[in-house]
Amino acid sequence: MAERRMFAKTIIDSDAFLDMPVSARLLYYDLAMRADDDGFVNSPKKIMKFVGASTDDMNILIARKFVIAFENGIVVIKHWRIHNYIRKDTYKETPYLEEKSQLVLDEKNAYKLKNEDGIVIACDNSLLSVDDTLTQDRIGKDSIGNIKKENIKEKKNKYGSYEHVLLTPTEYQKLKDDYLNYEELITFLDEYIEMKGYKAKNHYLCIKKWVVDAVKEKNIKRKEAKQFDRPAWLDMDL
Repeated sequence: MAERRMFAKTIIDSDAFLDMPVSARLLYYDLAMRADDDGFVNSPKKIMKFVGASTDDMNILIARKFVIAFENGIVVIKHWRIHNYIRKDTYKETPYLEEKSQLVLDEKNAYKLKNEDGIVIACDNSLLSVDDTLTQDRIGKDSIGNIKKENIKEKKNKYGSYEHVLLTPTEYQKLKDDYLNYEELITFLDEYIEMKGYKAKNHYLCIKKWVVDAVKEKNIKRKEAKQFDRPAWLDMDL
């Protein structure tokens, strides 16, 4: 396995990549640096622990489709073949051939899971083959069949002291980006559910639709109450 790894600016300078938290971006770099010559990583949890990354960081990478995760815990860097060009004489094929057989290359030369319906995608070059000079096998647009876009459903994580608020990593990140008091908003909904037994299908929409205004109103009333309780002598001209 090669000791050097490269990163394509078209990927790491994209808005989709830069919009992720710094911790998720750093995890991506560490995964890519430790991947084999086909972009597979067999110990993502170990790497996460080593670099101090959270489960949310990995979930964000998966949700934003920068890595593809398999059921056995192995992950692969989606844009590996865009990042790295490895010569045939130095290339060592991944031992995870079963996982590799589940992938195809799209028109941009990025990994993509095969259609869940099992449709065979015709192509001139096998994904498992090695080019005469590079392992960066190119698959032409004409050789790609019509593939349904894979729908990856994000797992919701629990937030708040009572762990009542359920948000996907993407929803949590959006709240963090849109509201400076995102933690206060989550806490408010979490405590409201604990006290009132409130139920809703989508907690992210709840926060957007009414929690933001409720917290704003609560803070205004709290500020007014403090002003009302202010000792009169503080406002006297001495």
